[in-house]
Amino acid sequence: MSTSAESSREQRKRATTRALTETARRLTTERGFAGFTIEELCAEVGVSRRTFFNYFESKENAVFGFAVIDSGQERLEEDFIAAKGDLVDDFVALTIARFALFDPIEHAAELFAVIEQEPRLLKAAFEQQEKHERRDIGLILRRTGDAGDAELRAEVLVQSVGALVRLCMEQLLHHHSTEPFAELITRRLQLARELYAPSQKAH
Repeated sequence: MSTSAESSREQRKRATTRALTETARRLTTERGFAGFTIEELCAEVGVSRRTFFNYFESKENAVFGFAVIDSGQERLEEDFIAAKGDLVDDFVALTIARFALFDPIEHAAELFAVIEQEPRLLKAAFEQQEKHERRDIGLILRRTGDAGDAELRAEVLVQSVGALVRLCMEQLLHHHSTEPFAELITRRLQLARELYAPSQKAH
């Protein structure tokens, strides 16, 4: 398959993913999360139930926009595993590339409105976040190997970058920052490194 054809196919997949998420959120707002079925969601979007599960593992994930990993994200992850630069810098670069791929800011207000109406969805959101974190720990271990305290180091890296992402999201969503996400997280990473760097004071 040519690059252009693959790109076109991925664009169609992302359009379908977006349509399923937007419709799932609208139906949740109108009827409540328990007020519609996957079949009804699919009928509104014009896809089959089988197609739905090519995009999302569950109805909850459709509401959150947590799509099944697609080929674009898989390429980003394989590039990260093969990279030879600084591990922290490369993992932050992966985080920035993912952000650009999915742009979670654009429709965040819709998601917050849904969760405010259906707070029980928070539990599912936390479970999915934990699943993504475990996946990232696995990616890091594929790159570094799992000897010694490698898993603990990977866990600390994932949790630390996750905290930086949350700080950036707070800035973008609640303080209406016009700075790009890449600049926000890069600056916070630099500050974190300065805070944790060994003291240069003479003893």
